[in-house]
Amino acid sequence: MESEIPKNGLVRVSTILQFVPVSKATWWAGVKTGRFPQPIKLGPRTTCWYWQDILSLIEKPQVVDSALTQPAGLSNPPHC
Repeated sequence: MESEIPKNGLVRVSTILQFVPVSKATWWAGVKTGRFPQPIKLGPRTTCWYWQDILSLIEKPQVVDSALTQPAGLSNPPHC
């Protein structure tokens, strides 16, 4: 599947995950904690995000990098 960068509008999670290298579970956990942008509900089973919000996230690699190194919801990793 070839990824096309949208110019504007709304995007679904499947499109976002082509540009943000996290799992779907990590994405939703980040949305819940406020690490990632809040979605727009179009219907009971349709959730989208504004592309400009996602583009702003992509332009801040430290936010995405922190999602890759620390699970969402954990402020301090457990000690072994």
